[in-house]
Amino acid sequence: MASYKVVVTGRILPSALEVISRRCAVQRWEEATSIPRELLYEWVKDADGLFTTGDVRVDDELLAHAPKLRVISQASVGYDNVDIDACTRRGIPFGNTPGVLVDATADLAFGLVLCAARRIFEGAAQVRNGAWKNGYDIPYGVDLFGKTLGIVGMGSIGAAVAKRAQASGMRVIYHNRRKRSDDAVLGTTYSEFDALLESSDFVLVLAPLTNESRGMFGKEQFARMKPTAYFVNVARGAVVDTDALYEALKTKQIAYAALDVTDPEPLPGDHPLLTLGNVLITPHIGSATHETRHRMALLAAENLMAGLDGKPLPACVNGSVNYRG
Repeated sequence: MASYKVVVTGRILPSALEVISRRCAVQRWEEATSIPRELLYEWVKDADGLFTTGDVRVDDELLAHAPKLRVISQASVGYDNVDIDACTRRGIPFGNTPGVLVDATADLAFGLVLCAARRIFEGAAQVRNGAWKNGYDIPYGVDLFGKTLGIVGMGSIGAAVAKRAQASGMRVIYHNRRKRSDDAVLGTTYSEFDALLESSDFVLVLAPLTNESRGMFGKEQFARMKPTAYFVNVARGAVVDTDALYEALKTKQIAYAALDVTDPEPLPGDHPLLTLGNVLITPHIGSATHETRHRMALLAAENLMAGLDGKPLPACVNGSVNYRG
């Protein structure tokens, strides 16, 4: 007999669903579209747990419809769709999945740096389109060796990217809310934000989306960058003013952009960015490896079950309400 009722707002890997279904009655939305808000309100009214997806806004209004809710879990590191203060006020721990996606995301981030620098995407497209006629009319890129990579948001993913960049002979500087204490070990150098923009050959964004970081890259910031600079965003789309980025690329104020995240997301097929030849966009695949998504799903399931049982979540964002047993 099921011990708890759990609502799952989107598709979930079978391995995680199996863990949850052993002891829970699961009601889940299986369509590719977002669950209708009114239906979600109906489902959560007697739910003990909520396994949510990033397309669902968890706010006061939703929580008001879920008086029995004991825990919320999401298989992601980011949680800008979740009002953490609202969860905390109701004593509901929220679990995410940090750590398990560090290397996968670092690989993708540095992969975008490399693809942008060497115009790999354009070269492959030239071959596929039958336009490769000789050894002269081919895309030319730039070297990574000797260039400066400026990382904005130097957490564990940034540190992992730094190792990859240094293996290619790059100098790594970074800007963070505070200077790291392990710069000597990492071989990195702290920089003020404006100085980083002005001196970096590649600017890589890994900062989480907060009220402070929303729109932090706009017209003024792109104007500070070198005209030869490459801009790479693997954080959240809303960290960037999309219109300002479009203008900076169109007018060649910066050389190139490689984006794994966009605003809006998904990016419509007729978006102006897609008319430009100096931009590469991937569909938010930073953690999209079989191994990493499996680990994320299992950690999210563990967070959920721990919360239902009144135990500490292995990874809890609002630790002040994490159960102590």
